[in-house]
Amino acid sequence: MLAVSDVTEDILWADAHLARGAELIVGCGDLPFEYLGRLMNVLDAPLVFVPGNHDPDLSGYRTSRAGLILRAGMPVRQPWPDGAICADGAIVTVAGLTVAGLGGCRRYGEGPNQYSDRQFAWRAWRLAAKAMVRRQRVDVLLTHAPPRGVGDGDDPPHWGLTALHGLARRLRPAVLLHGHVDPGALGGREHRMGDVVVRNVTGWQLLTVDPVTGAVGDWLGGHSHAR
Repeated sequence: MLAVSDVTEDILWADAHLARGAELIVGCGDLPFEYLGRLMNVLDAPLVFVPGNHDPDLSGYRTSRAGLILRAGMPVRQPWPDGAICADGAIVTVAGLTVAGLGGCRRYGEGPNQYSDRQFAWRAWRLAAKAMVRRQRVDVLLTHAPPRGVGDGDDPPHWGLTALHGLARRLRPAVLLHGHVDPGALGGREHRMGDVVVRNVTGWQLLTVDPVTGAVGDWLGGHSHAR
């Protein structure tokens, strides 16, 4: 899969062969929807994403039985690319992998997709409850912010979220992918949280996740600075 977050990367256009074999694109937030749509078109791959704190409010959208996108009961056009899947608070299966998503970050000011610790804990509990009802194994947990104390920042806007620890224990994903913070300033991209690999994908990363064993494979990628 190609995992992207926070920073648009020209290298993906200059040398599209870098990610040409990707069977899935996952977005961890704070990227223009035009950029994500272009990736879908160039790679001809499905896209699953969660919103970041610089993205618009995506709450309230739903699909009717007739296939219409509704918000507040009225037909609307969703702001994300056609065919892309918003996994915020949802569990979806794409390209053989089951992906659970929870976007947003810890509240530090005004704006959408920011939550107090209590609000985020409630969102995490609801997502865990969905997984219990479905009795599904989750391969990938897709978030915008990292878990608290696991590759997060020192300043309040980039503190991680405590509730992600409990959510990862309940969902037991092979890997948690996030953005939101600059990996170069925080001791690298990869950390561990028990048995879960926690990887910062700010910029872009290529990695493999085996849908049978859950093993996380080789990776390649780069980054600039997160917002």
